[in-house]
Amino acid sequence: MTELLTQAVSLVALGDIMVATADNPPVNALSHSVRAGLSDAISAFEKNDAARAMILVCAGRTFFAGADIREFAKPMREPLLGEVIARLDGCTKPVIAAIHGTALGGGLEVALACSYRVAVASARFGLPEVKLGILPGAGGSLRLPRLIGVEAALAMISEGRQIDAAEAARNGLIDAIVGSDLADGALGFARRIIDAGGDIRRASELPIPSFHSALFETARASMRKRFRGYVAPQKAVDLVETAVTMPFADAGEREYATCKELLGSPQSKALRHLFAAEREALKIEGVPADASLRDIRKVAVVGPGTMGRGIAACLLDAGLSVVLIGLSDESLGKARSGIARIYESALKRGSLSAEEIERRLSRLTLTQSYDGLADVDLAVEAVTEQRDVKAEVFGKLDAALRDDAIIVTNTSFLDIEELASASRRPSNVAGMHFFNPAHVMKLVENVRASRSAPDVLATITALARRLGKTPVMVGRSEGFVANRMLSKRTREAQFLLEEGATPAQIDRVLSGFGFPIGPFALADLAGMDIMAAARAARLPRMSDREKSCNIVDRLVAAGRLGQKTGAGYYRYDEKRTASPDPEADTILDTHRRDRGIVPREISDDEILERCLYAMVNEAAKILEEGAAARPGDIDVIWTSGFGFPSYLGGPMFHADRIGIQTIKAALDRYSALVGREYFQPAPLIERLAAEGKGFYG
Repeated sequence: MTELLTQAVSLVALGDIMVATADNPPVNALSHSVRAGLSDAISAFEKNDAARAMILVCAGRTFFAGADIREFAKPMREPLLGEVIARLDGCTKPVIAAIHGTALGGGLEVALACSYRVAVASARFGLPEVKLGILPGAGGSLRLPRLIGVEAALAMISEGRQIDAAEAARNGLIDAIVGSDLADGALGFARRIIDAGGDIRRASELPIPSFHSALFETARASMRKRFRGYVAPQKAVDLVETAVTMPFADAGEREYATCKELLGSPQSKALRHLFAAEREALKIEGVPADASLRDIRKVAVVGPGTMGRGIAACLLDAGLSVVLIGLSDESLGKARSGIARIYESALKRGSLSAEEIERRLSRLTLTQSYDGLADVDLAVEAVTEQRDVKAEVFGKLDAALRDDAIIVTNTSFLDIEELASASRRPSNVAGMHFFNPAHVMKLVENVRASRSAPDVLATITALARRLGKTPVMVGRSEGFVANRMLSKRTREAQFLLEEGATPAQIDRVLSGFGFPIGPFALADLAGMDIMAAARAARLPRMSDREKSCNIVDRLVAAGRLGQKTGAGYYRYDEKRTASPDPEADTILDTHRRDRGIVPREISDDEILERCLYAMVNEAAKILEEGAAARPGDIDVIWTSGFGFPSYLGGPMFHADRIGIQTIKAALDRYSALVGREYFQPAPLIERLAAEGKGFYG
């Protein structure tokens, strides 16, 4: 019979076993109504003398997937999560958490406070708070090490790593994996616990497993290297160390205080902003949230070069069949070898088995012909960035594909409207701009043309997510969003070299800001010939000063192609370790003399402001033009695709923290120094500065 019914939690007695069911769609977030319902359920269970065990389960698609982040900016209402968890921990009769979907963050903390945990085989577990710049605050860092060991718990907490049910069962996080019928399996498990005497096992009372004495110092060194600039991973090491060296109650107070401190930190605000922005980016104007999707099972990729083979690998990874089309057996053979090498690396890392690699490669077909594409659902054009070549490919695809098949272009700067016009089915044409290497980079700029059908846009968004990518819809614009903004940073970096800065200084400033690599070290890594080709493609649209700033061309002429030749902006030894090179300095000095530029001392502040504010100014123009729908979309693009430090929230969020009035003043200052055509504030920045507002209001 039903004992208790609240808005979010119901309680049913099945003989001497009570079942508390939380139902708070879509992910059973631990909102106030859920916390209150759980507290009431615990009270009813404890007062019921006939009840000998209680099962805690969730309706819908998942167990508690964490806290309700919408409550983070508001005063929390009692009962707090920690209070509910303390009550679970203190129950005088066993409570069994029955888990499906994901038990994450506060959801896992709830499960850890129960006497026992059972789960279906597909369940996953994690404490991912660190990814939001915070840490567990309700006992997660205290109970997890006692259950699975200190080293394993430290890895989960400091990295935000999730584990599956099999690993959770091996390491002691859960007590049993049950069949697909979770309710039946949980009831059976509860009956066995009751029949065995109804023992209570509190994780809070378990001893700390032994661990290596150097564990925490080693972990701190690793965190500094792997998560440079982030605060929460380092704090995670401190928390776990506290958990294993202090009494449980004292460590719990320290954990809660640390969580509260981090919750109000700039990094957490920035990371929570990005969390929301990624979800907002999935909302596409003119495309209903419930738009029907076209079925994608087989994909053709035209162009077996580096980008094409990377895209093909992504598609194979997602379980799709792929037809890779090239011009010769030689190019296709190289492509297959390149894809195989990608998988060989995964095999060496242990992330793929040889059998799985064979299965993936078995779904790859190589051909020079467009015949036999009638069963292809989507085609990706990934050939050279030349309009006539791409138009020819579009024509061949038009003739070979079904009328309802989608054609996407991977162009990085050509006009998508012109490419769509080359097709007899423009409503089925859109862009999917992958970034190199495509099998690694998370960002995909999906590009809408004026006649792209809504279900096409919905389908390519869903496809990108299926590939494990972060999709952001952008509009018509040369270079779209990412490369267009990057070109302004590149321009300023080159101008700063002309004016007297060194490659090492500029790289040091930008990597010190938080970018993973400086622009000149990156150019040497990519290859100066690649950079020169990109420059040549943009040359007709460059200003006179940009055309004259031909440092890249001078390096190529000197045979300095970067790491591949042992010299570029830097000199490289046999281990590809970079060092400043007097020969590069000579090339720069010659360039300055030829241009009549007298080098000057340039401050680190000027370098950072010119490179960063040029990007922000261009982003403001992009927003005004509608090439990006929201400032958050730009933040997602730059943090997921170009290494802008996530803990700063992206260029637009960071600009608001600096202050638009401050940025406008700097743009005016650099307009006088560098030139009005390069730094004139965008009208949007002028307007926001005058109104005392930011991109986010």
